[in-house]
Amino acid sequence: MAVLEVTGLSKSFGGLTAVNDVDFHVDEQEIVGLIGPNGAGKTTFFNVITGVYEPSEGKIEFLGTSIAGRLPSQVTKLGIARTFQNIRLFNDMTALENVMVGQHCRMKTNVFSAILRTPRALREEERVRDKALALLEYVGLKGHAGELAMNLPYGSQRRLEIARAMATDPQLLFLDEPAAGMNPQETEDLMRLIRRIRDEGMTIILIEHDMRLVMGISDRIVVLDHGEKIAEGSPDVVRQDPKVIEAYLGHAVEA
Repeated sequence: MAVLEVTGLSKSFGGLTAVNDVDFHVDEQEIVGLIGPNGAGKTTFFNVITGVYEPSEGKIEFLGTSIAGRLPSQVTKLGIARTFQNIRLFNDMTALENVMVGQHCRMKTNVFSAILRTPRALREEERVRDKALALLEYVGLKGHAGELAMNLPYGSQRRLEIARAMATDPQLLFLDEPAAGMNPQETEDLMRLIRRIRDEGMTIILIEHDMRLVMGISDRIVVLDHGEKIAEGSPDVVRQDPKVIEAYLGHAVEA
């Protein structure tokens, strides 16, 4: 079953076409890697699907519902979450508070009840806190709940951003360069975390320049170059594709 179905997607900025007539899909519990050289249109593609930009042309369907042109908040509420190429945490808030904020779109208590600290509001706040603590433990940050986000090591900040995204209860998770800036051990740990998230029911699309990571965990890889899809297939197929080697890899990538 296709969780996301994209048909003929294009996005132009004035005279520049950043994404050009791209067809794309991801099936339930699949990990799809999106790769390509800098400027290939990968992040723009993410931004169009998640509501940051409106598409110039094309269709975007999530679980059979059109989401083209919807606001980011609406896309999130439907069940799509993302992380960012440049980390966007609330630096002056604790790790726990960052993850609690991620649950805001699922909360039922209104502002009036929260201000008055009604029993219902207090119960929901406790549930939100408990879930945030569980997510911090899930991503390996159990002992860092009270630390300010800005004081966490870089790799931990990446994990915290994943926890915050998961707090929205998504069915589809977009990861934009999750291994950027990580050392080899942190990357290994991240690979295990992404596999675990998928194995427990999540569908994942990731942009990544670390070829060992993307080739090691992706079920399927899509390659963009100058905004156009030039290849798609299993890691074994893509790593040997002459067009991909010429445009991006420079040489065949070993498994």
